[in-house]
Amino acid sequence: MTENLQLDPLGTLRRSHYCGELRRAHAGQRVLLMGWVHRRRDLGSLLFLDLRDRSGMCQIVFNRDRAPALHERAGALRSEYVIGIEGEVVERSAPTVNPALATGEVEVVASGLHIFNDARTPPFLLDEAQEVAEEARLKYRYVDLRRPAMQANVRLRHEVTAAIRRYFDSRGFLEIETPFLTRSTPEGARDYLVPSRLQRGSFYALPQSPQLFKQILMMGGCDRYFQIVRCFRDEDLRADRQPEFTQIDVELSFPQEETVYELIEGMLAAAFAAGGSEIATPFPRLSWEEAMARYGSDKPDLRLPAMSDVRAHFAPEELEQLKLAAEEPVLAIRIPRVGALSRSQRDELRPLAEGRPVRFFEDFGRLAKSFPATTERIGASIAAGEGDLVTLVGAPAGARRQRHEVATHAGALRLALAQHFAERHGLLDARDFRFLWVTSFPMFEWDETEKRWAAAHHPFTSPREDDWERLESEPGLVKARAYDVVLNGTELGSGSIRIHRSDLQSRIFRLLGMDEDEARQRFGFFLEALQYGTPPHGGIALGLDRLVMILAGENSIREVIPFPKTARGVDLMVDAPTPVSAAQLRELGVQVTLDSGR
Repeated sequence: MTENLQLDPLGTLRRSHYCGELRRAHAGQRVLLMGWVHRRRDLGSLLFLDLRDRSGMCQIVFNRDRAPALHERAGALRSEYVIGIEGEVVERSAPTVNPALATGEVEVVASGLHIFNDARTPPFLLDEAQEVAEEARLKYRYVDLRRPAMQANVRLRHEVTAAIRRYFDSRGFLEIETPFLTRSTPEGARDYLVPSRLQRGSFYALPQSPQLFKQILMMGGCDRYFQIVRCFRDEDLRADRQPEFTQIDVELSFPQEETVYELIEGMLAAAFAAGGSEIATPFPRLSWEEAMARYGSDKPDLRLPAMSDVRAHFAPEELEQLKLAAEEPVLAIRIPRVGALSRSQRDELRPLAEGRPVRFFEDFGRLAKSFPATTERIGASIAAGEGDLVTLVGAPAGARRQRHEVATHAGALRLALAQHFAERHGLLDARDFRFLWVTSFPMFEWDETEKRWAAAHHPFTSPREDDWERLESEPGLVKARAYDVVLNGTELGSGSIRIHRSDLQSRIFRLLGMDEDEARQRFGFFLEALQYGTPPHGGIALGLDRLVMILAGENSIREVIPFPKTARGVDLMVDAPTPVSAAQLRELGVQVTLDSGR
């Protein structure tokens, strides 16, 4: 395209303003703007361009009567050409003011045009109203990033990150980098492995988190550490997961849980203020037991009413008639402001419970006909109002459920019902930020497959001191000094007070089925470090991508990561991953065996 187009070198040209900066106060000034042609409108003697850069857009006017040669040259411009404009800022007449633009009260009357580069027709329009397939957006990410929404998300991410750095710096934290090439300590998700050329047959691992390094920094006397760090996990992907993600990593010496709560609440207040939102602190708190009983989830969404166990309102014969287990909870779910539902609308709710081993009573009105006094008591106990949807969930008669199983299924139904009505009835407002600390998690979970106890958080989490004596005798009852910060049903961050004694750490490893040799092989350097004067310490890690996603009002972290992978872990823009040459593999001492069945 360029052979028939006169292109200009940048030379000594120097931009005077960004496009989105111009206001009425600039009227009469001569400016030099640079950016992309967003759109053009040719009205004959007048040609209008919207010139765009990261700050916004400004209207440019070419007048054929005043500058015919310039007008003719501007006629060659097309969408996404990169240009510079010299001209005078003038006020628009009242009828032509564009209130949708921050620069809508002014325009620039062009007196000079510099064309720095042309552009092929973009693979999609940069119009926010146009629906574009995500695969196209990711393949042409360099074009997609120019869209105003993506520009806003990138800027928001920067502003939130900058606010977090300022916050921690003001509280005496040191920002310290930890290694990307480290050893594999497989637990949780799979590691990404990196073969070593110099140590043939050996591999580095990319860190799933800087957990051990930040604890060692506390042993090293750094006292207060933070890092905004890339982490890597080879796990199945979804809207809020990526193989590489960014973590706000925090650790400090001599903390109590209250120290962490206060610190992180202040950080989140600063981050949300940078995103234009004010949040209330301190956050409410629930133990894990309370969260599971009232919400059926360890990451409750507080925008909806809690569930209530209403079994006590039923007589034994009523439970028998309803075919409900008399010894299990019967949970009432209230979804507010749904309004009257037709029979067909109620029938739409039943598939939400399909495949769940619980009884679901979606029509509270029908129950009221058979059990009027009972349902009246239930309605009063859960403060059900006019237009609220009330449903019941319980275990079938004869069923013996594991602890919290009924609540877990009821909690999932609670969310499914709310999402079913969300758009129609204005539920689950994305700007209604409801934070929560969930505390006192179980220390261990029983792994039925491996027939052993597993760490519910991670193996470096400290148990509560009053539970130490029951570690070996009753591990299922031991509570961890662990905590999560939750927002609107999303886990933003997870942390704990750590083990700082080598004897206690060895006990935990043994309880997890790790003998002394295996513990030394996997964590020998860490166990040794614990013996050289380790202070009590603890911390937390929060997902920066999730935090910015929520602030931006997006449903996927891919919208706030400049260069994300697809759900299959593929970078469509650079076409990665790819096979590498046989010479590279020989140099690393690596052989690749392809599964013929795939």
